[in-house]
Amino acid sequence: MLLAGLSTLELVLIIALVILFIVGIAVGYFVRVKTHEKSMSAAKAEAEKIIADANSEAEKIKKQSINETKNEIAQLKTNADLDIKERKSVVVELENKLNSREDMLDRRSSNLDRREELLNVKETKIDERKAELEKQNSKVEALLKEQEQKLIEVAEMDREEARKIIMEMVHESMRDEIAAYIKDEEDKAKATVKNKAKNILAISIQKYAGEVAGENTVTTVSLPVEEMKGRIIGREGRNIRAFESLTGVDLIIDDTPEAVVLSGFDPIRREVAKRALEILVTDGRIHPGRIEEVVERCRGEVEMTMREMGEDAVFKTGIGKIHPDLVRLIGRLNFRTSYGQNVLKHSIETAMIAGKLAAEIGENEIMARRAGLLHDIGKAVDHEIEGSHVDIGVEIATKYHEPRDVIDAIASHHEDVAPKGIIAVLVAAADALSSARPGARSDSLENYAKRLENLEAISNSIKGVQSSFAIQAGREVRVIVNPEQVDDLQTITIARQIKEEIENKLNYPGTIKVTVIRETRATDVAK
Repeated sequence: MLLAGLSTLELVLIIALVILFIVGIAVGYFVRVKTHEKSMSAAKAEAEKIIADANSEAEKIKKQSINETKNEIAQLKTNADLDIKERKSVVVELENKLNSREDMLDRRSSNLDRREELLNVKETKIDERKAELEKQNSKVEALLKEQEQKLIEVAEMDREEARKIIMEMVHESMRDEIAAYIKDEEDKAKATVKNKAKNILAISIQKYAGEVAGENTVTTVSLPVEEMKGRIIGREGRNIRAFESLTGVDLIIDDTPEAVVLSGFDPIRREVAKRALEILVTDGRIHPGRIEEVVERCRGEVEMTMREMGEDAVFKTGIGKIHPDLVRLIGRLNFRTSYGQNVLKHSIETAMIAGKLAAEIGENEIMARRAGLLHDIGKAVDHEIEGSHVDIGVEIATKYHEPRDVIDAIASHHEDVAPKGIIAVLVAAADALSSARPGARSDSLENYAKRLENLEAISNSIKGVQSSFAIQAGREVRVIVNPEQVDDLQTITIARQIKEEIENKLNYPGTIKVTVIRETRATDVAK
């Protein structure tokens, strides 16, 4: 009905439009299909390119991995070869060691076999010797019985008397044999040791010559005029009281012309008092204020002197670095004496002798000198601290961390304890040499005479001694025996008896030599 109302032209236009629409749709579909095909072709080409690039990259990575794997395998093979080579060398070395050990065991086995053979031979000889001794013993017993029987028959003695005579004969015979054996052994020991020991000691002492020092128990100060004593005392004794209280020293003003005596237990205080009094006497101004000033100044000077002396001793002995407090204590030893011997000089002398002894036998010379210098360090303060100077010295050396050899030498130089090392033995020997040499120490005349009398009395108490003489300041006793009562072998026994008696009954420094002399003289007169 709609179409019926339209004209032909309109109808044609509508049909043309429909056809054009259908043709447009068809053309659009065709264009779209072509575009899709073109994009599909481009995508396919791109995908093929990507696949080709991926294959190329994969091939490159594969080749690189293969090369790296080959290199790693080559490196592992090289390391394995080196390890195998090292292991082979270790195995070869172990094999060589095992072979050498086997050779050594073989040699040892052969040595043991030879030693066993020698032991068997020695055992056989011992058995033969034993059998021979048994035979000789049987013979001796038979002879003794025969002698006993003869004595009974001849002397008409009973069995006990005959046995007593025979035992005395055997005892005399054995005594001579023992004396002869002792003499032989002593000669052997002296041949190998005595000369060498003498040479070592002689060389050591020769290389160091010490000084002889005297003891000052009190200090005397000379005065220019006698009137100075009154000024020293002061009004109502105030000067002397001030002086004694400040110095700790007693001032003795007696009838001695132009001299006063300083008496005190502490040698350092005595030295301070001496210097102060000399300055006061020289200056002439003596009053409590001046005394205090001078004493304080002199105390500082003495302290400085002690340090200088300690440094000088350390320098002389060449012991190296040492604690400053020990240096001061060493210097204090200069004002300390023992049996009249200056302890500092004795310590230096001991250090030098110990060092020379150590050098002669190949020991540490510096350590020996250090131990020798410090062996009496306890004497620097033994009047201030309770205990022996040995214990004090050990405590001081331990406090300042001295070497064990030094502490050992201090502890054992008077044989309070056994020495643990050779340095301690050398220091003890050097200490004895320094103390015992003639002139080193002073003895009272009474003690000296009594020691000589005791030496001669002990010697004269031995049976067979004709006379004895103590010589060399009591360091040697010479004994003259009766040649008709004592034979040559018995002189050895007498010397040993005298030596033992001296060791048991006398106290003496150093050593005492015993010389027994037996002399036979035949005299005739030609007319």
